[in-house]
Amino acid sequence: MMPLRSFTVPIALLALSVQAVSARLDVKVDFDKSFNFKAVRTWGWHADGPGEVKMARTQTDNPEAMTKIAEPPIVDAVTLEMTRLGLQQAQSDPDLAVHYYLLLTTNQSAQTIGQFVPSTMAWGLPLFPQATQSLKVLNQGALVLDLSAKGRVVWRGVAQAQLKPDTELKKREALLREGVRDLLKKYPPKP
Repeated sequence: MMPLRSFTVPIALLALSVQAVSARLDVKVDFDKSFNFKAVRTWGWHADGPGEVKMARTQTDNPEAMTKIAEPPIVDAVTLEMTRLGLQQAQSDPDLAVHYYLLLTTNQSAQTIGQFVPSTMAWGLPLFPQATQSLKVLNQGALVLDLSAKGRVVWRGVAQAQLKPDTELKKREALLREGVRDLLKKYPPKP
């Protein structure tokens, strides 16, 4: 009985850690149901370039600097995953053109004392000034991957995550790679 218990705890901890890692990203995919994904053999980057970074956090945001940081891991991860899917990269006239958008913003939520108490005197609570009881400020980001054919988006995936402002660069890069991998796991779509 003792050996079984010694295996049960590590397996349970592993399951919890896998669930915590996968819960970091919220992944959603939508696609054109009339498009024939079985005929796709090649892919390439969009004619306008691999992608764009859009930022709405502070007045001093620098999308060009963020592009230099974020684009290499995104491009590398997309190339790796498309190859894993059996698609060949084409320099001209690909079946699918890939374009990413990295959207970065700040999310804030606050709770105040008395916020959830109904507006009735039946509770018998004295009136009190509202004071902040809980404040949460996080960076929020979304990685959008568009796959288009003949100028029309036929598949779109969005991976969203929240990050603490002091998250290390390596963890951010790992999250970008994980986002690409989780999105492209849902390609080709199942009708």
